[in-house]
This record gives sequence, C-alpha cells and structure tokens, in this order.
Amino acid sequence: MKPSTLSLVDAAESVREGRISSVELVEDCLQRVEAVDGAIQAWAFLDPEHARRQARAADEHRAAGRTIGPLHGVPIGIKDLFDTSDYPTEFGSALWKGRTPRHDAAAVARLRAAGAIIMGKTVTTEYAYFHPGKTRNPHDSTRTPGGSSSGSAAAVAAGMVPAAIGSQTNGSVIRPAAFCGVVGFKPTHGLIPRSGALLLSRTLDHVGVFARSVTDAALLADVLAGHDEDDPDTRPIASPQLALTAAGEPPLPPRLAFVKGAPWQAAEPVLDEAFGELVDALGDIVQPLDLGHTFDKAIEFHGTVMAVEMAHNFRRDLAQGGDVLSVQLRELLERGSKQTALAYLEATSSVETFNRALDDVFGEYDAILTACAPGEAPIGMATGNPIFCSTWSLLGTPAVTLPLLEGPNGLPIGVQLIGRRGNDARLLRTARWLAARVSKSAGRRASSSRQKAGGAGASKRSRK
Repeated sequence: MKPSTLSLVDAAESVREGRISSVELVEDCLQRVEAVDGAIQAWAFLDPEHARRQARAADEHRAAGRTIGPLHGVPIGIKDLFDTSDYPTEFGSALWKGRTPRHDAAAVARLRAAGAIIMGKTVTTEYAYFHPGKTRNPHDSTRTPGGSSSGSAAAVAAGMVPAAIGSQTNGSVIRPAAFCGVVGFKPTHGLIPRSGALLLSRTLDHVGVFARSVTDAALLADVLAGHDEDDPDTRPIASPQLALTAAGEPPLPPRLAFVKGAPWQAAEPVLDEAFGELVDALGDIVQPLDLGHTFDKAIEFHGTVMAVEMAHNFRRDLAQGGDVLSVQLRELLERGSKQTALAYLEATSSVETFNRALDDVFGEYDAILTACAPGEAPIGMATGNPIFCSTWSLLGTPAVTLPLLEGPNGLPIGVQLIGRRGNDARLLRTARWLAARVSKSAGRRASSSRQKAGGAGASKRSRK
C-alpha cells in the first residue's frame, strides 16, 4: 500500500511504530500532488522542500527517542485563512497578496505541537465567501469542489494529504466535503479556537476538519479542541475525547430524526430519490420530523448575522480597497451595513431560543439526519447553495457529513448529521455507526444484485 493512501489514523500509527518514515509519507504525498494537482489546483502555497525539511526533522526527533505527538510526521493541509509563520496567508484575496504572518494561528500551533507536518496552504474562496478560487472538483474538473474550504476538501479527496483543516461560517466545511466525497466535521461553536484565523463573524465562525473517515476526523479534531485565551468563545473544559468515543459502539442502536424543512425547497429531484432510498434502507431507526415553521426563520437570521458582522469586520477593507473586492463580497458588506440594530439583535438572540427548542428533539433522537446541499456538485465555478447548512451554523450545533450516496452522474452526495451542542463525541460515534450500517447494507444489496444479474454491478446510488 502506498503511504499516501493511508488513513490519518493508520499514517500516524505507521510513523509512530516505525513502519514508515515521515520522509517516505511526505514524499509519496508530494508525488501524488505532482501527479494530480495540475487539474485540481487545490494548493495556494506549497513548498516541497520545506515539507521535506519538516519530515526529516520529525524523523530525527523520533530517532532521538523523544516524546512524539498523536500526529507525528503526518502531513496536514491548512486553509489559506489560518495564519502560518512559514507560509503566506492571503485569505484568497488580491488585497492581501504577499501577506506573511509572524505567528501561527492557534489551530496551526496545535498541529505543530502534535507533530504534524504543515504541508502547505489550501485554496479558499475570497475572504471565505462566495467568489471562487482556482480549485476544481477531483471527481469532475468541470464542477465546483464547493466553498469556501475548496482546496482542503479537494486535497483530501484526491489523496494529496490524509486530512486538512478548514472553516465554516455558513456551509464552508460541510458543503465542499459533500461535493468532494470526504468526511467533513464542523464541531460545536467554540470547541476549536479560531485565534489567528480571519474573523468573518464571531457568532458564526467555526474551525472544521476534512478526512477520509469519521475516526480520522475525530483524531484531528481532538488535537485541535480546547480552550484558548485569545478566543473568548472557547471554554476551559475537560478534553472531549472525540477519538476514543467515536471508536466505540453505541449502547443502543441510534435513533435519527429525518428533517427537511425550508431548505428542501431547493432540493433537486436526485436528492429526494437518494434520501428516499436511504431512509427506506435504514428502516425504523429513522423517523420523519417537522421542526415547525419557526425554524424557517433561522435561514433569514443567519443571513442577517453574517452580513452585519462581516460588514463590521471588513469595513476598512471595503473603504480602502473596495475596487479589488468581488461584486459578491461588496454587495454583502453593503447589505450588512444597512441592517437595523433591531434586526441584528433579533437574529442573534434567536440562537439560544432555537437550541432550547431542540432539547426535546435530542432528548428523543441521537441526531438529526438531513442533506448537505441540493444535489451533486454543480457544473461551473459557482460554489453551490449553502442553504442546508445555514441553520446549523447559526445554532452552533455540531455537524458531520458522510459520503454515503451517489447521484446519477457518479458524483458524491453527502448525508449530514446534526447533534446537540456540546455532544460532539456522541455525534461522531453515531456517524461512524451509520457509515458502517450503510456500508454493510450496500454490500448485501450489491451481492444480491450481482447474483440476480449474473455479476452486474451494484446500484449507482450507494457509494459504499
């Protein structure tokens, strides 16, 4: 097996136990970048020699018998929204071209402390908003990888790194993960510090991760989670032990609430078909649930908060370099500057109200099951509709997407699970259980189909 095909967990274990060196792992990942990134364009900045130097230092550290961290010698991609002391950080904007931070963002510093190799900076959309970067979808270069964490999702999907970090203010982790067919995890708001990352919206910004499995995502998030005095929304709490919990079996089969709501008005026919098959296959563990019309307002409230807080945070950028900013970003900032204080306060105060309303739901169900996007990744440069993520970004609830479904064009369709705020570990455990359940079910259906059709392939709807 080529080192670049290893999962994050297996790569870290292999380096730790000496089955492969960090140099071998990084070199194989660099070869993969050289082979495929010409068409995908996932990287904003990547210096192969710098990656090799880090890998050699990691191997020397281990050979000296020193203590090593949980990601020792493993390359990780970093969205070009997070400050890195050894790479430029330009936020996907010409306005910040050549910006070279002196310090690492908190998330990057924690990765280094865990022994990770900072492979390079992955492409972000401009200011992590809608104007796309150069990255294309690894499954079909005519299609978007989603945004704003475009490069992180694409780099993991294409096997260039085993994992990467990104951010989500609306749908910027869940949507690209779904379009690229990888696991994306957006934790509870404030679980992972955002210090040293571009501030769009304090209310909405989350740090998230991309990986090839739930256990990989849990390991990476474990390394990143925890209190940071420079992020006022983090709290000094005990370790959430995400990886340990996610690897365990639920004491009882989880129960899932299948929620559609207002976002489903944007659903394409393929989404109804795919989720209909999934819900049927899962049987009694899934029950349809209507959250009520009150929750329809959450999308509008999210838009208000995002526009106002981004207008405030980027007011100097708009004033000093507005002609360099995209039309999409300028329109958002101008819209946010015109919102009333009453509308903004109504929107921000709704967060606790909505979460209290979900208490009864999570008292009965382990997670909410819903979509990530209207369908397959769209053709063209536009990064796709984030409407299926807006409510959960506003509420700060943990969310994970699983690449369980496939559309008529052979492209991945993600399945999103939502958990109660603070119950990240339990959500990841449920997600791992669901992925295994769907995989086994798909295997049985494929075997039956081959027997009936004399060896014909499995249904296109299942990716497992």
